[in-house]
Amino acid sequence: MTGSRRAAVLGSPISHSLSPVLHRAAYAELGLGGWTYERFEVDEEALPGFFETLGPDWAGLSLTMPLKRAVLPLLDEISETAASVDAVNTVVLHEDGRRTGDNTDIPGIVAALREHGIDTVESAAVLGAGATASSALAALARICTGEITVHVRSEARAAEMRQWAERLGVPVRIADWADAERALHAPLVVSTTPAGVTDALARAVPERPTALFDVLYDPWPTALAARWSACGGAVISGLDLLVHQAVLQVEQMTGRSPAPLDAMRKAGERALTAR
Repeated sequence: MTGSRRAAVLGSPISHSLSPVLHRAAYAELGLGGWTYERFEVDEEALPGFFETLGPDWAGLSLTMPLKRAVLPLLDEISETAASVDAVNTVVLHEDGRRTGDNTDIPGIVAALREHGIDTVESAAVLGAGATASSALAALARICTGEITVHVRSEARAAEMRQWAERLGVPVRIADWADAERALHAPLVVSTTPAGVTDALARAVPERPTALFDVLYDPWPTALAARWSACGGAVISGLDLLVHQAVLQVEQMTGRSPAPLDAMRKAGERALTAR
């Protein structure tokens, strides 16, 4: 694609998003001088109206919370990956007017793990049961050969995760958050909680931890990630996920492949250092 094209990330809150930094770095490397990428504060109520403003110069949208499910009625088609968790984080706006949705978080998690040498695990533990946890389950379904233990803080969340496990066809055991320290001994721990929630677990990191995937990137490192790394364990950060899912978004929106992973990562690292 050539000429002037627009893309953006939508969500609420959105001011913290690194997506503009990553996508603009990709455009520069790919020589897409006419492409722009912005951020817009948009909540669920405002989303349909925003879609009505989109003209033929728009190529795509990245979506963060709380829009990943709210966007579904506004799309013409979604991928099997997005349908597996009823969540879309990528919208491609086609020249014929079609709007198609995908979820690059799931393959992004898998790619980030593989970049750190984790292609398969016998079991895993997930901390938290929010929207990101369902994507984590879908990703683990691709690499985990055994049981996944999910530590939750409420019975309502437990019920949700049981539903997702059944839908995704993965063996899941629900455990109480009070026993979350046990999760730290799993071959792979995926933390999907908001900032500060896992800080108290840092003191319980085992002497020889295996691998931790913490989906946060700001603030970084989290107390859990810092302790994990100090004990010699492998740590995959939220920036790793953000970059890998953004690479897939750039490729879908621009039609150019491969997207410049290294340049995007370095741009993200510089932006976080400057905060």
